[in-house]
Amino acid sequence: MKKHFPVFFLSASLLLSSLTPISAQAANTSDLKPVTLSEVAHSIFYAPQYVAYEQGYFIDEGLDVTITTAFGADKVMAALLSDSAQIGLMGCESTIYAYNEGVTDTVLNFAQLTQRAGNFLIAREAMPDFQWEDLKGQTVLGGRKGGMPEMVFEYILKEQGIDPVNDLTIDQSIDFGSTGAAFTGGLGDFTVEFEPSATALEKEGVGYVVASLGIDSGYVPYTSYCCKSSYLDAHSDVVQKFTNALQKGVDYVLTHTPEETASVIAPQFSENDLETITTIVNRYLIQDTWKPSLIFDPDHFSTLQDILESAGELTSRVPYDALIVTDYADQAS
Repeated sequence: MKKHFPVFFLSASLLLSSLTPISAQAANTSDLKPVTLSEVAHSIFYAPQYVAYEQGYFIDEGLDVTITTAFGADKVMAALLSDSAQIGLMGCESTIYAYNEGVTDTVLNFAQLTQRAGNFLIAREAMPDFQWEDLKGQTVLGGRKGGMPEMVFEYILKEQGIDPVNDLTIDQSIDFGSTGAAFTGGLGDFTVEFEPSATALEKEGVGYVVASLGIDSGYVPYTSYCCKSSYLDAHSDVVQKFTNALQKGVDYVLTHTPEETASVIAPQFSENDLETITTIVNRYLIQDTWKPSLIFDPDHFSTLQDILESAGELTSRVPYDALIVTDYADQAS
């Protein structure tokens, strides 16, 4: 049986040191319910969450939300299981792995945020007529084996009739977040990048987005919000309020211009200028990244398990009802 969560056994002090806190909201929080949210990464990919934070939607619901960045789904899961965080944002596949590995306090998904993959294929030159078969014989800087970015990439290749092992070379030796720099330094013919790396490579004139993995993989529940079943039982009111605020964030993003959304979330991304943030928000809007409703779609869950099976990472399929709760998102919609 595969072991996906070696950090389960980290000491509490080591776990806490891996979390990077985001600055607290400027408000009187004495009467608010404290909630710690552990996110898998800090990314414009999760724009509605930051809108909810910056617009005060969590506070409006009576919650004092602290966002910590865990830098990995394994660390988000560890934070949840150790009670360092009450709510997690990560790929649903992590809850599937935990379920199959026998975690007794099941981690349940109660709101689906993204319905598309958030990464893009970058070439060294503009390729307006790019076809996936153009990758044959090429070297691509990919992602970690068993990680969602790499699994989605290989799933697309297989759907296009391309053998990920024999038809091209996928370099998986480079750490996540370092592939853009490696590509700039001359490694690879193509690279698979999240934002803001994709836009940064284009602005530098060293790379060109030629395909969206989000579009070509179809609808996939790439990230969702989850918590332990015991927390859900004891604090269903908090989960409902949290979901209400998130839905307001989604509604804002889908009814405002990319420029307006970028202006709201800019304090969360001070390392990027407003033009870059706007470009990224617009790119994610165009590919229909965010679900209008946070209700977790059964078809998306099935597609996700297809991807895991294709990658050889799924020991057995999990019933939708075993890991998905829709009551809170349904009420928030």
